[in-house]
Amino acid sequence: MITMLEETLELCKESIELMFAEMDLMIRILVLLIPLILLELLLLVIGVFLFFGLLRLLGMLAEHNNDSSRVSVGFFHPYSGAGGGGERVLWCAIRTLQNKYQTVDVIIYTGDSSLSQDELQLHVHDRFNITLPRSVRLIHLHTRLLLEAKNYPRLTLLLQALASNIVACEAVAKYRPDVFIDTMGYSFMYPVVKAMTGSSVKIACYIHYPIISTDMLSVVEGREEAHNNAGFIADSGVLSACKSCYYRQFSRAYGWVGRKADLIMVNSTWTNGHISSIWNVADRTKLVFPSCDISKFTSLDILPYEEKLIKKIVSIGQFRPEKDHALQLRSFKRLLELVSERGGDIDSVEVQLVLVGGVRGPQDEDRVKQLQNLAVELGIQTQVEWRVNMPFSQLTELLQESCVGLHTMWNEHFGISVVEMQAAGLITVAHDSGGPKMDIVTPHKGNLTGLLASDLESYAESMYTALTMCDEDRETMQQAAVESSLRFTDENFEREFGQCFNEVMIGSAQ
Repeated sequence: MITMLEETLELCKESIELMFAEMDLMIRILVLLIPLILLELLLLVIGVFLFFGLLRLLGMLAEHNNDSSRVSVGFFHPYSGAGGGGERVLWCAIRTLQNKYQTVDVIIYTGDSSLSQDELQLHVHDRFNITLPRSVRLIHLHTRLLLEAKNYPRLTLLLQALASNIVACEAVAKYRPDVFIDTMGYSFMYPVVKAMTGSSVKIACYIHYPIISTDMLSVVEGREEAHNNAGFIADSGVLSACKSCYYRQFSRAYGWVGRKADLIMVNSTWTNGHISSIWNVADRTKLVFPSCDISKFTSLDILPYEEKLIKKIVSIGQFRPEKDHALQLRSFKRLLELVSERGGDIDSVEVQLVLVGGVRGPQDEDRVKQLQNLAVELGIQTQVEWRVNMPFSQLTELLQESCVGLHTMWNEHFGISVVEMQAAGLITVAHDSGGPKMDIVTPHKGNLTGLLASDLESYAESMYTALTMCDEDRETMQQAAVESSLRFTDENFEREFGQCFNEVMIGSAQ
């Protein structure tokens, strides 16, 4: 018994000695590693300082305005040659500044290298009916390809954010403006722009759509399949949890970079709510509804419904995934079935769907082909018309002869096309979310200004209602919609945009 106790004590003693020996070894290793860790941290700090120092040097060496009596304003809009609502805001903003400030020189950072200045301005006039008072200078960006979402099938938000910094470096290295305006929402480039330009250059932005929102997070956490949440992720609890964590951290970073802007303008109540909650700079955030050229639409004579032998349903929007043109085709198919089932004063062969939209490149062109194939699969190809990159002059004629306006994008930031269709007197069926729900398809003087829907069946029913309502209800809704659309005129945008810019322009001129 005594021998066993002695052996146990001996083992305990050896264990303690071994433990102390291991602790001594760990301390010796730490003593050796700490200088190496400190050296690595020092090298990292030096690297960061050198990196930002290089950025500042590039900014200082860049071409810039040397005339103190003038102010150079650079608009960062790599897709300035496109034909969407964001581009309309860009050109209206430029026209506003040129009209308001005779000493402003406008620079546009664009990736449309194939377009000359004259060709671009002609395109702007044909597409948007906008004529600029003075010429602008184009700075061509050769790195725009890095911004394409198709390059990043995974971690798209993060990689596009990092890519925007490279494109911003090219932009500012080629020309350093007095005021830098981001009109496409590439907020992650603001710290780099600040580093390259210094505190004297003001950064302003017009946000059409938050990169990340609580709605996007809810889709992921709810494990719903969507255009920004692949099916295999939605089907996996682990992948959904990882993506949720990724979105939350990305949201924090998005708020940090967004707060680097000196002036923040948002285009709708919906966007304002998300930006305010994430960026948390209410004192610098202004709601400025986008410009809508509705004068050409409100001046149209609303033709009597019975005179329109073909009951056209028109959709206006770029051919991108989030616009959900597939839902339009499927709901139109269902509408034709309802018309055939219920009979009435119209025949299904009298109804036609017209899809109007712009394409920005091969990816959008492929998407149009896929949609055309879907129309064939649904058996409705003979009643669907495609108007790709249609000029403005033809759009007004089309709207005048159409009966119903169709919009299907979930959480559309605003919805300029919805306003245009309302202004033209169409009975508009829009998605029950985002800007259309909160700002546009809202009651006017107690009367409805349109209809809202959210899925295939509700869209089909709403379009059926729009086509079959009595003349008195139709005329009341048309009149209310036209009057409500007057809130979004070019004049209102120019006034609000100009007021927001006063402080920035005064500070830059000093």
